[in-house]
Amino acid sequence: MAEVSPEVRARVQASFDRQGLMAHLGARLSRIEPGVVHITLPARPEVTQQHGYFHAGATSAIADTAGGFAGFTVFPEDSTVLTVEYKMNLLAPAIGDHLEAVGTVLKPGRTLTICRLEVFAVRDGQSKLVAAGQQTLIRVDARPEPPAG
Repeated sequence: MAEVSPEVRARVQASFDRQGLMAHLGARLSRIEPGVVHITLPARPEVTQQHGYFHAGATSAIADTAGGFAGFTVFPEDSTVLTVEYKMNLLAPAIGDHLEAVGTVLKPGRTLTICRLEVFAVRDGQSKLVAAGQQTLIRVDARPEPPAG
């Protein structure tokens, strides 16, 4: 398993910490590697739908974010990332102790980068693929970001 530099790790974590939606959902970064990021979302009533499954919106949000940060790990320091588009297929009801979204860079590019998105429901230590998708990212010049808070 390859390691990202401490500078890349800090840049990814700092940017993630500025995401109000991830804080609101209770999501956290659980793994950062070059071109691969995992985000964990614990089960709680606020992220479920009426049948008790994780809501598709929460599932898709952590997938989009995992892919975005996977791309961010391979982008130059003077750039940032925005999602151009993504598509998710919901494969099974998402029920478990937590969700784990995995974003993986499939093809990095100078401007556009393509990522695979996967979300697993984890229950009693067993993982089940519940959503899969693909994403296109655009690399843009870094913009000043407000402080976390």
